[in-house]
Amino acid sequence: MAAGAAELRRMQWRLEELERRVGGGEGAGGPRKVADELVKAQVALNNIAGKRERIKILFKKIEDVIKYLDPQYIDRMAVPDAMKLQFILAEEQAIPARAALLEQVKNLQPILDSASIQAVPDHAAKLQRLSQIHIQQQEQRQDLTDSVKMLLEDYNKMTLLLSKQFVQWNEILIRLETAKKVKPVAE
Repeated sequence: MAAGAAELRRMQWRLEELERRVGGGEGAGGPRKVADELVKAQVALNNIAGKRERIKILFKKIEDVIKYLDPQYIDRMAVPDAMKLQFILAEEQAIPARAALLEQVKNLQPILDSASIQAVPDHAAKLQRLSQIHIQQQEQRQDLTDSVKMLLEDYNKMTLLLSKQFVQWNEILIRLETAKKVKPVAE
């Protein structure tokens, strides 16, 4: 009880010190209290707000903003334990698989910490150069593929034309041989 009274006296002293610093001590009308001035300002704002509908709406929105900015707002909006339990039960089948994957990552951690993996950034310049060479070789391969494709198309066209020519020559020979056999032998 004595500790509460001491705390109350200490708070009162702090408030008086604050009023002295802010209010500048005693003015023409006597000592000015910060709390009194704040009450007057609040009353004036409420009178203004009461006269205008838009200001009332604005004050209501300000209260909402203050409520949402409160750090404990999220705690009040927290998911109840029953809902958390439902989330866990819904994921019951997937939890062992995820735990196994986490265990696998934990077991592979020494590999990630190995000197070979740690040296990867040092090899970035070499890898960049090799990537450029690889891109150039891919372009050369594409050019070579295109030229081989063109040569094969030319070969196929030439083979087709030669085949047609041989077929025509064969037909001419057959007609000539047939005409020679049909001619009567006059001798």
